[in-house]
Amino acid sequence: MQVNPWWRTTAEPTAWATDDPTLRGRRSYDLGYRSSVLSDISTGPVDDKLVVLRGPRRVGKSVLLKDTIVELCARRDLDVRQVIYLPADGMRSRDLHRVAILGRELTRSVGTRPRVWLLDEVTSIVGWTSTMKFLRDNTELATDTVVCTGSSWSADSAVERDLLAGRAGGSSTRRTRLLLPMRFRDVLVATERKAPMPGPLSPWDLQGASAQEAVGECEFFIDELDLAWQAYLSSGGFPRAVAEYHRSSQVGDAFLTDLVSWLHRDVDPDAADDSVPRLLAELATRSTSPLNRTACAQALGYSTRQAFDTRLTRLVTTFAGLWSHQVDDAGRRVAGAQSKLYLSDPLLAWVGPRLRSGLGDPDFPRLSENALGVALAEAVEDHQPGRWITQDAIGHVRSASGNEIDFASLPIPTPAGEARTTPLESKWVSRHWRAESRGIDQRLGRGIVATKDILDVGSRVWAVPVPIVALLLG
Repeated sequence: MQVNPWWRTTAEPTAWATDDPTLRGRRSYDLGYRSSVLSDISTGPVDDKLVVLRGPRRVGKSVLLKDTIVELCARRDLDVRQVIYLPADGMRSRDLHRVAILGRELTRSVGTRPRVWLLDEVTSIVGWTSTMKFLRDNTELATDTVVCTGSSWSADSAVERDLLAGRAGGSSTRRTRLLLPMRFRDVLVATERKAPMPGPLSPWDLQGASAQEAVGECEFFIDELDLAWQAYLSSGGFPRAVAEYHRSSQVGDAFLTDLVSWLHRDVDPDAADDSVPRLLAELATRSTSPLNRTACAQALGYSTRQAFDTRLTRLVTTFAGLWSHQVDDAGRRVAGAQSKLYLSDPLLAWVGPRLRSGLGDPDFPRLSENALGVALAEAVEDHQPGRWITQDAIGHVRSASGNEIDFASLPIPTPAGEARTTPLESKWVSRHWRAESRGIDQRLGRGIVATKDILDVGSRVWAVPVPIVALLLG
């Protein structure tokens, strides 16, 4: 009852939101950004949907759940007792089973009407998928809408086996979803930048007629978009960080320390306090090249390569990092080849130098390639959910001469057949872009060089400022 105060406020079904600690905490940094990733839950029918929502800590999953509850409580076709919220972090599997039974008992006044269950950080519970499978197979939970959130995933997760095979409602329901930091477009809107925002377009349509028209709309705003992109590379997309940077041109140390605390807990809990800032700083300096894990492990002082690999795996499974594997022309991973590791938000590259002396600031060309890779991965994820978690949303390709194309053309299934993403090369330059375009032209015959501020769409390979490419992607 304490965590579901709307059950007591049927006369004013959303009055509880004024005093809710989670929503009250957002007010100090609220720029009006609201994610739409659960909009179908808050406005659609209450049926047997099952949704698993993942994303990094501090990105706003709990805030999103509370926003969803406010919208559900405001609906005239629902009784507020149909909405059940459970903060599950720290619970055990048997607790989840008990709470599911108790929740229905406490809301028995609504009879057999389906419930909406919002289970926050439930994925931290060992064995949660098997418990949820039992409840979905053997209790009234089978006809309810269930949203499960979490801040990590693992390669051997049983989500697909236990929860998504024929148990998640209609085929139109997007079963697995990600809540990631704000995209560049979101930041432009929230900070009220005065510039065109073309797109988004499909990642395989970045050189079509629509793209050429959209790029043309931005021609007289390149300088403004360049400054906005540099601000984005400095603030990242965590909502609180965006607000702090917008108001004072700097993200506060308190939030950076909060990020380190999250990563220290999830990535390197047994190491010294400075291990995470040093790890992030080292990875940021190596992010635009295939990662030599042995050399990086030695530079950071890890006792073994295996110990370092464990940290990298944890970094990726908590949504702080994203692999870009080397792929062949068909988009298949090249066995034994070194992979790149991108940080999932620009702000993570600033954590080290801001909080620990002696660590150099990240440079903007690396930050720009990193952010472009994440933008492309999100666009691919939009069209084929699950690609981020399987780590095949982006990939780089090498020619016989060893030249590298940062973002290869990867296949994506569509209703009309297979499509392939537009190849991208990240070169944060203001001149001499044609020399950089030769590799992508000779290997693939098309593509985009994402520049700092050069716009040229007169040949098979285009030069387009990277903030415009990011907008076209999403």
